[in-house]
Amino acid sequence: MKKFALKTVVVAVLATTLTGCIGQMGVSKVVTKANLSAVDNRYGRAGLYALLSPVYGIAAAADLFIFNSIEFWTGKNPITGKSPAVADMKVKTYIKLNPMLDRSLTTVPLASVQQSDIEAATFKQLDDNSLEMQVSHNNGTTTLLRGEKVGESVKFYLDGNFITAVTIADLDQYADLQA
Repeated sequence: MKKFALKTVVVAVLATTLTGCIGQMGVSKVVTKANLSAVDNRYGRAGLYALLSPVYGIAAAADLFIFNSIEFWTGKNPITGKSPAVADMKVKTYIKLNPMLDRSLTTVPLASVQQSDIEAATFKQLDDNSLEMQVSHNNGTTTLLRGEKVGESVKFYLDGNFITAVTIADLDQYADLQA
């Protein structure tokens, strides 16, 4: 059951971190600014860039998988402090999708959570095949997310309503990739 819980948490984390790769690249900007501030000569800067190439790689990875994802979900980059998120910036586009999308898909996903009344969230193992997360709100209401292993898949429910199902093979494969 611990493996099931780990897989559930891993899927939730991946689902959120693989969505926001477009962003302000705040950590990379900090590294670039440090490089430019270190020396006033283009050759020195180029040499320092070459020496710092591993740092640039780590900074870019941190931006792509952590900070840009936070920016995507919250609407504000935690490093630069700037908003709106790059994904929400108004620019001239060639393909117009927003008029065809549900309104909830055209705004920052967690903006309502930031100003929500969430008080706490707890996890509970119900039995060998079920795990649930209960979110308590300040007004006394609760929201319940439940995962149930059924055969070779896991079914997810929100407040008793079916959301999706994921095969255990997919969860195993995902967990192996993360190890």
